[in-house]
Amino acid sequence: MITHEQRMQKKKAVIDDKIAAAQEQRGVLLVNTGNGKGKSSAAFGVVARALGHGLKVGVVQFVKGRSDTGEEAFFRRQPGVTWHVGGEGYTWETQDKERDARAAQAAWEVACGHLADPEICLVVLDEMTYAFKYGWLDLDTVIARLLARPSMQHVIITGRAAPQALRDAADTVSDIAMEKHAFQSGIQAMPGLEF
Repeated sequence: MITHEQRMQKKKAVIDDKIAAAQEQRGVLLVNTGNGKGKSSAAFGVVARALGHGLKVGVVQFVKGRSDTGEEAFFRRQPGVTWHVGGEGYTWETQDKERDARAAQAAWEVACGHLADPEICLVVLDEMTYAFKYGWLDLDTVIARLLARPSMQHVIITGRAAPQALRDAADTVSDIAMEKHAFQSGIQAMPGLEF
């Protein structure tokens, strides 16, 4: 019978081999997608981590039009963060495709500035996937720009239904599923948890 210690020694050897094999150092493209809660929250956790290491961060929010979120209130006060709310609000609220497209294109221009700046080590493009779903931005153009960013810059894109080409271009994809959500039970979105 294999003991716990023997199992952990085998596991350590496997992990040590993987660490030794990972020699490349470069920026990583991450996509947080899926129908579950936590895509943006996970990205903002990485923002906190980056700031903890003294890195500069740029956040561009697509779709979301509100400026009363807890994450914005907190991170705008932190040195090293540039925060841009580029959305006009959720599409079912605005009901104006042209206005939403203009807002997304303006937000993309801000994002391109971040993606060209090697001083910004992490760029979060929050809720960007909707810009592809509704045809506000050209996916091939965006992917080309993402791949041409500074070599050590990390990018996190969040939003449901990330297109396959974006998933293929990414280094890490997290598909966050929903098992259940309080809103489905009639519980309102709560400050500090949902926004």
